[in-house]
Amino acid sequence: MTRPITTITYASPIGELTLRASDDALVGVSFPAGPGLTPGVRGALGSCKDVLALTCAQLDQYFAGSRTTFDLPLELDGTPFQVRVWEQLCTIPFGTTVSYQDLARRLGDVKATRAVGAANGQNPIPIIVPCHRVIGANGDLTGFGGGIERKRWLLELEGALSISFVEGERLKV
Repeated sequence: MTRPITTITYASPIGELTLRASDDALVGVSFPAGPGLTPGVRGALGSCKDVLALTCAQLDQYFAGSRTTFDLPLELDGTPFQVRVWEQLCTIPFGTTVSYQDLARRLGDVKATRAVGAANGQNPIPIIVPCHRVIGANGDLTGFGGGIERKRWLLELEGALSISFVEGERLKV
C-alpha cells in the first residue's frame, strides 16, 4: 500500500522547485520538467505541513546565504548502493567540490566511478542532498538534473566557484 505524498511548489532563485513529502519525511525535490513531475500540481499540506514548512524555511535560509547544512527528515528510496552514494554526498562540506572518482574512493572502490555517477544522477533530493558538489576529475561541471547553469549558480552561491552573481540575483530560467 502506498502512502500519500503531498506535492507543493517552491519559488527559488534558480526557478520553481517541486517538493514532495510524506507525513514524516521529505522524499523528493524536482526541477521543472523533472522525472515524475506534474507541472502545476499543488497539494493540500495536510499532516506533512511540518516537513514541507521546515524544508521551505531551510531552503530560504540556504538561498539567503545563512544556512550551510540542512537538518531535515529525509527518505532516500533507492538501491543500497544508491543510498550509500547519497549518504556520502551529504558529507561533502558546503563550499567544496569532489570528483566522481573521489566519491568512489570514499566508498571504497575507485573502479565504481561510473556507478557513482549514475547514482548521483538518480538523486531524488537535489540541493538538500548536494549532488551539485560533484564535478569531473578535471574540474569540469558535468551532469546535473537541473542543468549546468543551475549547478554553476549553486556552486557560486556556496563559494565553490568564483563568485559572479549579485546578491539577490535570480537565475534566468
